[in-house]
Amino acid sequence: MKIATWNVNSIRTRLEQVINWLTHNPVDVLCLQETKVLDVEFPRSPFEELGYHLYLSGQKSYNGVALISRQPVLDVSSGFTAILPDLHHEWDEQKRVITGVIDGIRIVNLYVPNGAAVGTEKYEYKLRWLTALREYLRVLVLSHPQICVCGDFNIALEAKDIHEQVSTENHIMATETERQALRDILALGFADAFRKFNTEGGNYSWWDYRAAAFRRNLGWRIDHHYLTPILYERAKSCIIDVAPRKLIQPSDHVPVIVEL
Repeated sequence: MKIATWNVNSIRTRLEQVINWLTHNPVDVLCLQETKVLDVEFPRSPFEELGYHLYLSGQKSYNGVALISRQPVLDVSSGFTAILPDLHHEWDEQKRVITGVIDGIRIVNLYVPNGAAVGTEKYEYKLRWLTALREYLRVLVLSHPQICVCGDFNIALEAKDIHEQVSTENHIMATETERQALRDILALGFADAFRKFNTEGGNYSWWDYRAAAFRRNLGWRIDHHYLTPILYERAKSCIIDVAPRKLIQPSDHVPVIVEL
């Protein structure tokens, strides 16, 4: 099974690129983030013509996640409250979580809040969101030994995941507080699939549109696949496909594909 995660930064804007990529890279599951479209307006037919099933959780202009699978997906749910019914409904107003089961593997597709800037309300929201995510995954792990958590985490966990050293006190996506929140989540029993096969720096999944960042490889690795032990042992490869970033008007992120 091949599972890809890709923040497409608007599915309607990037539709042709995504369909072309999927045609040449027929993964079993494609997890999209930042679809930025209501479910009723999602361009379903090009994916269905390729034989894929679609499971959507979108909103207008912002956020949005989708599971696109060759096989029907079981036990699909969106948001935290499907698993944590006592959690306040506000956590599901932003469409950032979708999950389902394929061949016994629970896939959790996430779009973690960016946080804007340290000390802001959005930064504090991100930290609270990560706390909710940890509880959400803690509950899932109790009943699902095979879990792949993937998506745009908006966190570079290590210094080598960033093209340059930045202050861990005040640089969004790299503060020690954010990194510790992610470590606390991984302590539930998840491991980084990419690092199983590649321990070097200089491998990135996101580049700013400004300052010729992609051409200069001034990137960050913030798109991840985290696997429970059974899946981690079964992982055969995990690669970052930079080719889509070379296109005209690309997303600022690229696909990351794990093969089990």
